[in-house]
Amino acid sequence: LHYGTLLGSRACLHMAAAAWATGFLYALLHTANTFSLPLCKGNALDQFFCEIPQILKLSCSDTYLRELGLIVFSVCLISVCFVFIVLSYVQIFRAVLRIPSEQGRHKAFSTCLPHLAVVSLFVSTGAFAYLKPRSISSPSLDLVVSVLYSLVPPGLETVRV
Repeated sequence: LHYGTLLGSRACLHMAAAAWATGFLYALLHTANTFSLPLCKGNALDQFFCEIPQILKLSCSDTYLRELGLIVFSVCLISVCFVFIVLSYVQIFRAVLRIPSEQGRHKAFSTCLPHLAVVSLFVSTGAFAYLKPRSISSPSLDLVVSVLYSLVPPGLETVRV
């Protein structure tokens, strides 16, 4: 699938810029929120990833409203990204199904489906990590889930290429 050829370099540039700008805005929001938290339970985490849910556990202030606001913003942003990803895959599958040869369709699907599986793994484990209730939270479960969404998908993408 040749994105630059099919979409044009300008469209690819706009999509890349939108992804970078959205990621920067999202990171800036979380960074500003994190640095404004008063930490009274020390600064040592039970994880080897410095993640937002773990940092919120160190705060001595009530973080409910902050968490709620960040979750609402995150869900809105992620929903837009998710819809964009789904629409992109619908377009890709429509284009693949129009390929006249069976071998060509098979080759295209063998490229797309593993990528879709990796994206699905990343999205589902990331959503679980950030949206699971605190009642089922444990340090070992948090560690396993964070490894699943931060190390496994990039590793699988590297192996696939």
